[in-house]
Amino acid sequence: MQEPILEPFVSAEVAAKFLCIKRRLLLSMARDGLAGSYSVGVGRFRRRWIFRLSELSSAIAPTPQPSNQLQRRPPMPEKLAYADRRVAPR
Repeated sequence: MQEPILEPFVSAEVAAKFLCIKRRLLLSMARDGLAGSYSVGVGRFRRRWIFRLSELSSAIAPTPQPSNQLQRRPPMPEKLAYADRRVAPR
């Protein structure tokens, strides 16, 4: 039986380069609860963040939405009475 290959953690600098974003933006996203980010250390102000690249890439991948969920305008009735048009008289 094969042992699972564990993916190593990377620093914020490496993860930011992987995602092509700035380090500060990545850390802000991590504080907001980005999947694949883990805080290490104790304290309120001094925390280190480590990341798993595979989890980051799956967290930011766009999810396709079914075409039937798109919001569309309801169909208009074919003919409206003049009073229903709500047009201001001239």
